[in-house]
Amino acid sequence: APNIMKYTDGLFLESAQEVAKNYPEIEYEEKLIDNMCMQLVQKPEIYDVLVLPNLYGDIISDLCAGLVGGLGLAPGANYGEKIAVFEAVHGSAPKYKGQNKVNPTAMLLSAKLMLEYLGEKKIAKKLENALVKVIREGENVTYDLGGTAGTKEMGKAVIRKLVSKLDS
Repeated sequence: APNIMKYTDGLFLESAQEVAKNYPEIEYEEKLIDNMCMQLVQKPEIYDVLVLPNLYGDIISDLCAGLVGGLGLAPGANYGEKIAVFEAVHGSAPKYKGQNKVNPTAMLLSAKLMLEYLGEKKIAKKLENALVKVIREGENVTYDLGGTAGTKEMGKAVIRKLVSKLDS
């Protein structure tokens, strides 16, 4: 049962329970949001998919981003029946506009998810591999990854790796 916002959370819960009945092959479990936060911090590896109302999804996605190193690393995908939207979990981050310091990883990984969704799995994997190589090398990474590169420099480094992979 919902513990704080009983009406709106209750409606969401009832809807989730109804949908879950149609998919008995998919494991379904209910958690209170405060307990969910604790469990994600203690043992995040036991979760694959979380279905949450918007407010909780926003909070939980930021918490999960913190678990992997920050908002600059967290891609986002919202899947509908016929369309999908891909974006960095941090959103557009307008306060950093023009500063050339935001880590482009979240956006690049969101692009990778989009490519996979569109059936372009090979290029998605090449993009991911290029990004991973740049991060592992550590030379052209942003401040949050321990480097001194800006957004553009890191992005260009990924492009160079990607182009060399496409040529080979």
